[in-house]
Amino acid sequence: MSAAIHRLRVAIVGFGRLGRACATALRDDHDLELVGVVRRVPVVLPDPFQQVPVAGHLRELQNPEVALVCVPADAVLGVAREILQQRLPVAECAMLAGGALSAHHRALGEAAHNHRVAALVGAGWDPGALPLLRRLFETLIPHGRSETGIHPGVNLHHTAAVEQLPGVAAALACERRAADGRPQHYVYAQLRNGASIGEVERALAADPLYAGEETFVFPVADVAAVEAAGSGMVLERLGTGTQGAHQSLLLEARFDVAAFAARVMLDAARRVPQLKPGAHPYSLWP
Repeated sequence: MSAAIHRLRVAIVGFGRLGRACATALRDDHDLELVGVVRRVPVVLPDPFQQVPVAGHLRELQNPEVALVCVPADAVLGVAREILQQRLPVAECAMLAGGALSAHHRALGEAAHNHRVAALVGAGWDPGALPLLRRLFETLIPHGRSETGIHPGVNLHHTAAVEQLPGVAAALACERRAADGRPQHYVYAQLRNGASIGEVERALAADPLYAGEETFVFPVADVAAVEAAGSGMVLERLGTGTQGAHQSLLLEARFDVAAFAARVMLDAARRVPQLKPGAHPYSLWP
């Protein structure tokens, strides 16, 4: 009788839109096994994940071998550092850009090196797969310009921090950076009967996750309708110069950003055991 094939034991930290997408992708994965989910409030997960163990801390789960960090972008660094201190590899995909992204990666690299464990950074859609597509287009058409259009809702994710507040039935959120680099939160809340948006704003102002940072709260009639609006992207590379004047590449896509990011994170999880200690940028190639 042949020996049983080892499945890498994966923990998900955070269970918003990205965490749910990772859990969904793991259900049909033959190489990875979901050992549990870590949440700020360790309550039973919704259907079809009721049987998945839920914990308030990674130490409460049974021998995870890699952790997928699925928390809001401004919380990723702190959460990932704490996990690396436990000598557990991580994969993350914080939606940051420019100098903020570079500083984030340097900090994770320092933590991973200090604790002699691997971290795979930028393992999502953007950062992650989309920059690799851009780079491929630029390689094929070196002289030209690139244009990218992205649906404004691509960064929205479910947030347990808001959904657990009194008077909130459901909520979506996204994190962005102001022109001067200040973090900003945008929260779209579906309120229960009798609740007021002012109560939600005051509760968030007292929450450590949002305290001291600019937060905009918008009431919506139906969070599901906002989420169902979907995401789309157009990436175009137009050639210039004598050799590229008539060259162009066009990628038009309709997809769920969280689902794509989750598939990249699972690919990253498979690679982590072979990586040396330190931080490694995600790539489609070994």
